Amino acid sequence: MPKSPAPGTWYADPSHFNRQSRRDFLYAGWAGGVGLTLGQLLQSQSLAAEKHEAQPKAKSVIQIYLSGGFAHMDSFDPKPDSPVEYRGNILGTVETSIPGVRFSSHMANTAKVADKMTVVRSMTHSDVDHGRGQHSMFTGYRPSPALVYPSMGSVISNKLGQRGAVPPYVCVPTQGSEFFGSGYLSNAFGPFALGADPSRRGFQVRDLNMAPGIDDARFDNRKGWKELVDDHFHRQANDDSLATMNSFYQRAYDMLSSPEAKAAFSLEGEDEATKELYGISGGGGRSTSTGPRFMIARRLVEAGVRCITVTYGAWDTHSFHYRGIETAMPDFDRGFSGLIQDLDQRGMLDSTLVLVTSEFGRTPKINAGGGRDHWPRVFSIVMAGGGIKRGQTFGESDRLAAEPADQPLSVEDYTHTVYHLLGIDGGDYLMSPGDRPQRIVVDGKVVSGLIG
Repeated sequence: MPKSPAPGTWYADPSHFNRQSRRDFLYAGWAGGVGLTLGQLLQSQSLAAEKHEAQPKAKSVIQIYLSGGFAHMDSFDPKPDSPVEYRGNILGTVETSIPGVRFSSHMANTAKVADKMTVVRSMTHSDVDHGRGQHSMFTGYRPSPALVYPSMGSVISNKLGQRGAVPPYVCVPTQGSEFFGSGYLSNAFGPFALGADPSRRGFQVRDLNMAPGIDDARFDNRKGWKELVDDHFHRQANDDSLATMNSFYQRAYDMLSSPEAKAAFSLEGEDEATKELYGISGGGGRSTSTGPRFMIARRLVEAGVRCITVTYGAWDTHSFHYRGIETAMPDFDRGFSGLIQDLDQRGMLDSTLVLVTSEFGRTPKINAGGGRDHWPRVFSIVMAGGGIKRGQTFGESDRLAAEPADQPLSVEDYTHTVYHLLGIDGGDYLMSPGDRPQRIVVDGKVVSGLIG
């Protein structure tokens, strides 16, 4: 069982009590076991409903995940005065639009828009393995052998639901980790993945167009027959796999029949100036790989998607580190700075939370193979828009970028803050298998210093 909440501080999810079901009575029984009467439970429900009426600062979130471990000292937290075996002898630094703050020279474009974001230089946890680090950063929980927790995208999908014809949670281009999924929640809250890279020629989202020979009339006829079959099986059993499949089919029907939804998954109609902003070349010049991914993320926000997770790069540079980031980091820099500018120019940045994260950083000291190894003890992330304070660094690492020196940010505090900006109380409960209530995040708090 999860840790019992203190009396007077427990907030129930109202949706659990609007349905007269066996689960509701089990939940009420559990609450009684920790000292709450049914009357108190319903009062908590009312308080929670009032609390959720508060307008969230962010309507959507774009999570940019840099897979493998992004080197903080070669990007957002350079240490030009450290010994050469720590700072490397390849990259210089550039001034940013935040007075007194410098980035790596590979981040020159992002440096110009630093005044629109908060750079956290004190992110920290203790999980040195890729999978464990992913689980920590995407769920707010340290890994457990007993339970896989849901990703933030799946929690957002569960708590906030679908908006319009588009899915609430989308991965671009693919679901890059098992920990991006729904965990102990129903698979219906898992992500919809594009299944194709928007930067490739002939890009087309899988399953978003009708098969050859299927017109609207035939499509509607098939949908009708499927509903009859579904009705039969739902009379026979009540199984999560059936509910999940039905949810997936309904999303597919919604998207196939909505021109607006289909347009959101395309790059058509963008003007040349916007493409140039993202580093997408219309002529024979070099285009970024990140630009199309980030542009489609913006289009999905416009269409109503609540959470978009974009993966880019392979940053696990145990050897030949600088050769590995030589192209990838400037590519990310161009596309990311374009996304921030585009959102800001369209008046969307204040309502769109943009996150740049990785499972951990890289070792401060370069190894014998010219690489950097896994380092979760301190690393950098970026937070922008959606209620985040503009133009600051939060926290500091020490002089070697090896340990937090000021305001360490835990995964629990980080996750609580993200949920808060989206109007979700991280102290609320979700139901895991066996009708066992689980806190969305255990411990942690909202960090006021990150919020504008």
